[in-house]
Amino acid sequence: MRIDELHTTKQFQKLFIRLPARKQTKVKDALKRAVADLDDPQLRLHELQGQDSGTFSISAGGDLRIHFELIEQEGRSIASLQAVGTHSQLYG
Repeated sequence: MRIDELHTTKQFQKLFIRLPARKQTKVKDALKRAVADLDDPQLRLHELQGQDSGTFSISAGGDLRIHFELIEQEGRSIASLQAVGTHSQLYG
């Protein structure tokens, strides 16, 4: 699996802006790592289950998660960033 482009939703942007600067940096670093190699074990990539099936989650370090959907368009894989936050914020 690979990512050719990143797109952000308004929801993701709102959640990202609310993060402390240190966590924003962690998110940016994780996204750079995901574009370079989505199978990097540090990202702990997994597909969500149930009503969120089709959405993927990666770790940005510690308890911080990034949720995204992968969209295939004209031979390119686009990650549509949906949400970012701690495990309890996203799953609770």
